[in-house]
Amino acid sequence: MGPIPLCVLLPVTVLAVVVAVASEENTVNDEYTWPQWKVPLVRKRRTVPLSNPNFAAHSQAELSGICGIECQRRLPTTSLDDLEQFLSYETVYENGTRTYTSVSVQGLNEMADWSRNISSSSRHKREVYGTDTRFTISDKQFSTKYPFSTSVKISTGCSGILVSPNHVLTAAHCIHDGKDYLDGMQKLRVGILKEKSRRGRGGKGRGGRGKGKRRKGDKDKEEVQEKDQNGGKGDRKGKRKGRKSRSRRSVESEKPSFKWTRVRHTLVPKGWFKGVSNGLAADYDYAVLELKKAPKTKHMDLGIIPSLKKIPAGRIHFSGFDDDRPGNLVYRFCSVSEESNDLLYQYCDAKPGSSGSGVYVRLKEPGKKKWKRKIIGVFSGHQWVDVNGDGTQQDYNVAVRITPLKYAQICHWIHGDSSECQVA
Repeated sequence: MGPIPLCVLLPVTVLAVVVAVASEENTVNDEYTWPQWKVPLVRKRRTVPLSNPNFAAHSQAELSGICGIECQRRLPTTSLDDLEQFLSYETVYENGTRTYTSVSVQGLNEMADWSRNISSSSRHKREVYGTDTRFTISDKQFSTKYPFSTSVKISTGCSGILVSPNHVLTAAHCIHDGKDYLDGMQKLRVGILKEKSRRGRGGKGRGGRGKGKRRKGDKDKEEVQEKDQNGGKGDRKGKRKGRKSRSRRSVESEKPSFKWTRVRHTLVPKGWFKGVSNGLAADYDYAVLELKKAPKTKHMDLGIIPSLKKIPAGRIHFSGFDDDRPGNLVYRFCSVSEESNDLLYQYCDAKPGSSGSGVYVRLKEPGKKKWKRKIIGVFSGHQWVDVNGDGTQQDYNVAVRITPLKYAQICHWIHGDSSECQVA
């Protein structure tokens, strides 16, 4: 099948996005409201310096050996001491130095109802992907507008999402492989979509006359020269090439580009590190990057959803920069087929590069008619999951869900005090 013209693809993409949003709005129900959670407190205990990392790790396209739902059910209950160890974190600064911060968790007993709200749906075998259900948001009128504008590109090859004016949420494996930080972390950057400045034809320059604008006499002289060089015939082939070249440049100039910003420091939970949380490492596949300069772009707030029953049609959304569509933002939505306390299992079409994307849903604000999008997870990517704990692996696309504890920790990273985020 040949390529589909842009004029056909764009209306289809826009229609799909509109239909996805409309389907949410048509499910208006008091049940589909952002729940009000009592969030635990994550407090800093002590920060100590560590030796500088080697920055020798390489990014992984797929993760394997992840302990799945049945596998995790066989593990002993996590103690408060273990949770505090998992939520303690490392900070790597732009100059290459590193620190370790231990934390304390308070108010954990008020989360007792969290696990009870998790519903379990029937497991589906992985379907062979046929029709690609992703939508390329290539038009700058959409890709540089909210909510798509919250998606960012990480220089290590992943995606992320703005969760504050100068903080980006992404996947931990995008900067750390569990043993060491990735090569390239020393100059880590975040790309924000921006509109290319396009010089219109005849646009006025400093000289008062449009740059590249030809006077009629100049055009006549060029036509005479062409006829002289071609035996009195105009170079029609050259003109056609010129028109094609100008048309190609015009299309390319409309594509969004990136404004790159350096990262001040990164924060990764110790639960992601090898030998710390063992089979639970996938539950902590998230990280936060603080930017040196805040972009003039609206961010998306964090949210907490206890169960898929609280999501219209059980559907999630996320946008990222998939490797097979370089330079373009790719949007998709799909229904979650399985969930655990910390992970969402689904089959959204995705390619490497989309890891780290912010997974979001749209629900009503309590007591209001207004709907609001919030981030409920981080797309971790394609993973081979040890389903039963016997070594048999099944593949899923997995997202790490924002639990009350993770919400408190991320809030602590952003504000320095999780008490500022008591209402989800």
